[in-house]
Amino acid sequence: MDLGLKDRVALVAASSQGIGKAVAMALAREGTKLAICARTASAISAAADEIRAATGVEVLAGPADVADPDAVRRLVAETIERFGRIDVCVTNAGGPPSKTFAETTAEDWASAVNLNLLTTVYFAREVLPVMQRQRWGRFLTITSVSVKQPIDGLVLSNSVRSAVSGLVKSLANEYGQYNVLVNNICPGYTRTERLTGLSARLAQSNDVTVEEIQRRWTSQIPLGRLAEVEEFAGVVAFLASERGSYITGASIAVDGGWLKGTY
Repeated sequence: MDLGLKDRVALVAASSQGIGKAVAMALAREGTKLAICARTASAISAAADEIRAATGVEVLAGPADVADPDAVRRLVAETIERFGRIDVCVTNAGGPPSKTFAETTAEDWASAVNLNLLTTVYFAREVLPVMQRQRWGRFLTITSVSVKQPIDGLVLSNSVRSAVSGLVKSLANEYGQYNVLVNNICPGYTRTERLTGLSARLAQSNDVTVEEIQRRWTSQIPLGRLAEVEEFAGVVAFLASERGSYITGASIAVDGGWLKGTY
């Protein structure tokens, strides 16, 4: 299937590793020109080299802290200066630490809001007016299945990422008239460095092995395994494309059936 993404311009945040990098690679394989960023210059440079070698597409890469609104503004401006437009923006940021409510501090909450909600706001403020003028755009956020079914021990993520879902629905309603589609993609248990770290912390606190923690997770997933990042990235590429032209305001779980609810 031709997704109609060749020569479109996509900006993918936090894309030096894991899900973000997989999304950037998936879009590049469809012929999309890319702007990518991460906090560490060497890491994002290495990711850019890998994507160029694999796909041959043009990649603008540089360090940027997406929690800094000035850094986001510069990144968007550099992307437009380089490519002349932005068609697709994928917001992404690391998750807050795993804690129960009793373990959290006021600083934890402020940090989580800045990391997961305000970073999305910063990109939306810079990118949506560009897409509005173009009368074409895809603004996609990456959150978690915890926005649909809270996960024990992740009270910060459960709460703040759900706010992103509300923002997505509101933006979809406001910008649909300009052919700008806004969607939220919610990964389930996906094989990433973050998941490895989470399983290690849970194993230590429960006095069991990492393998046992992962076995507990997969036993709850009808497909019986963790997701690979490429499987998640394929869904993002579809929603970014011409083929996803009548989907907006949705929060779509990519979780192997883990969610127990009907919707």
